[in-house]
Amino acid sequence: MKSPRDKRRDNRAQPPRKGGSAPTPAHPRDVPRPVATADSAPEPNAAARNIVRREGALPAERLPVILEVAPNDDYALLDSGNGEKLEQYGPYRIVRPEGQAIWQRALPAKEWNNVDAIFTGDTDEEGMGRWRFPKAPLGETWPMRHDGIDYLGRFTSFRHVGVFPEQASHWGHMAGLIRDARRPVKVLNLFGYTGLASLVAARAGAEVTHVDASKKAIGWARENQEIARLTDKPIRWICEDAMKFAEREERRGNAYDIILFDPPAYGRGPKGEVWQLFEDLPALTDICRSILTPKPLAVVLTAYSIRSSFFAIHALMRDTFAGMGGVVESGELIIREKSAGRALSTSLFSRWLAK
Repeated sequence: MKSPRDKRRDNRAQPPRKGGSAPTPAHPRDVPRPVATADSAPEPNAAARNIVRREGALPAERLPVILEVAPNDDYALLDSGNGEKLEQYGPYRIVRPEGQAIWQRALPAKEWNNVDAIFTGDTDEEGMGRWRFPKAPLGETWPMRHDGIDYLGRFTSFRHVGVFPEQASHWGHMAGLIRDARRPVKVLNLFGYTGLASLVAARAGAEVTHVDASKKAIGWARENQEIARLTDKPIRWICEDAMKFAEREERRGNAYDIILFDPPAYGRGPKGEVWQLFEDLPALTDICRSILTPKPLAVVLTAYSIRSSFFAIHALMRDTFAGMGGVVESGELIIREKSAGRALSTSLFSRWLAK
């Protein structure tokens, strides 16, 4: 299942009920909730999981933890303010809406006007997003890079471009865990979107299972694998509702050393499954614990666009991993601005680490 960050990410276009996301335009960290009709009624939810509070001592805790992405050659937040952000992706400068940038811009207007693409669409209307190209028309896709991994950016109708740079902190940490393990490592990436995390994990030496509910996002991710020249790496691409897939893995007895899950606040699966973060997250988190190997490394949860404190998901993660030792660290992912050095917070996170 995946997100719709693409409408939950283009699947982040809306995850489905249990970890699924809807196959729609590209992300929806901020997508409107679809309206069910007689022909599109959601698939009935499976029987509720009976979650029993785990016995044992709670893991140690570290908080708040602020994971920061600084400007680099691949990506930079050049400036922000007045509800927008000015970004640099390789050779391209892009202006997009940013609701949290309630301060004033630091760079002069000439810098904001010297851009290659500006999102001008109405994000409240599905499929109505528009991009304007002040200099020269750009194609739907364009080459981008992260830490030596080539992939495609894409101008989507939900103002997203196929990557969430703030996740680089998690990607680098995960790659280190995989390399330091000095043994085969299996990674499960739920709500995988366009596959950057999966490519980073595979390059580091892991066997990866990538799950997203959007066929469009899966196709984009497979294309990224080819562009990154990582087709020889073991990645399973699965188009399915995240929750359903995790439940099936639990029944089959399959297990993973690292699990990433990045669900949307609300989403739809390929068969109309409905995902509601506060209703379904406890069950999915519980399943994630049950499908860990005997010597797991980490479980990483990221939450976008929710009206909550990171203390909520922090407490959930500590309760879920009671008796397993390790540490739960929680806080925010931020991007450090190049112009005035301000921090733009993008999401909440909580991760359990075995060590």
